[in-house]
Amino acid sequence: MTIKLIASDMDGTFLTSQDQYDQARFAKVLAQLKEKKVRFVAASGRQLENLQELFAPMKEYGLLDQIDYIGSNGSVVAVPGQVLSAVYLKPEQIQKVIAWNAKNASITDNLIVLAGTKGTYVSNHATKEIRDMLAQFYPNVTQVEKLLEIDDQILGVSFIWPHDEVQKYVKIIEELFGDDIHVTGSGFGSVDILPKDVNKANALEILQDYYDLTDREVMVFGDNSNDLEMLQKYEHAYLMPNAADFMHMAHDKEAVATNVETGVLKTIEKELGLNPS
Repeated sequence: MTIKLIASDMDGTFLTSQDQYDQARFAKVLAQLKEKKVRFVAASGRQLENLQELFAPMKEYGLLDQIDYIGSNGSVVAVPGQVLSAVYLKPEQIQKVIAWNAKNASITDNLIVLAGTKGTYVSNHATKEIRDMLAQFYPNVTQVEKLLEIDDQILGVSFIWPHDEVQKYVKIIEELFGDDIHVTGSGFGSVDILPKDVNKANALEILQDYYDLTDREVMVFGDNSNDLEMLQKYEHAYLMPNAADFMHMAHDKEAVATNVETGVLKTIEKELGLNPS
């Protein structure tokens, strides 16, 4: 097996819990990957700044330059020191989404979040508890009175619903908006509305072009519907055993252990013949 790029989702996949991973073990794996000229990609619904903060400790090991990033479910693609791609929603798309939310919020009791390049925006009614929760996944959370008057480029709009309702609302929004946008569920109970054709698989193609890699040289890990495109695209694709039932119906090749058992690192060690940590 010749692998040159390994991409992993974060929440429910790479992370053992919120913002947690075995840093020493990852550094050992990453050092061995560097020797084999294999790059690691953090591919997440989280924003770029959050992902960079997660992996900042790798600087201590001299390995920070081995990590690339796919943020906002594919809206942003970055390599060390350079953003390769950033795709934004159009103002009229955002207006349509917010108008739909205004008509349905009393029924769905949801929260709407706008992820921009300068910060993350939420309406004034959000409680401190909600703001603290959002800060775990989004940088620079700011409350605003009018979401449509934000002076920023918006990478995506997220609705926060109870986790077991996410797939239901993905289907509802897809039916309402059609092919004009891309709708997906994320790993922390959100429905994300993204620019058309934005997903992790298409974002990985940008990195493949940058590094001149074929699909057979890519390995991916995921657990939720925002990972589905890349799990279906690549031969070396692993679903986490802890994924929801609907994901197991869609993809049958599994990682060797769950996220809380550091399944991504264990699978990489096994498949690439690395020295176990």
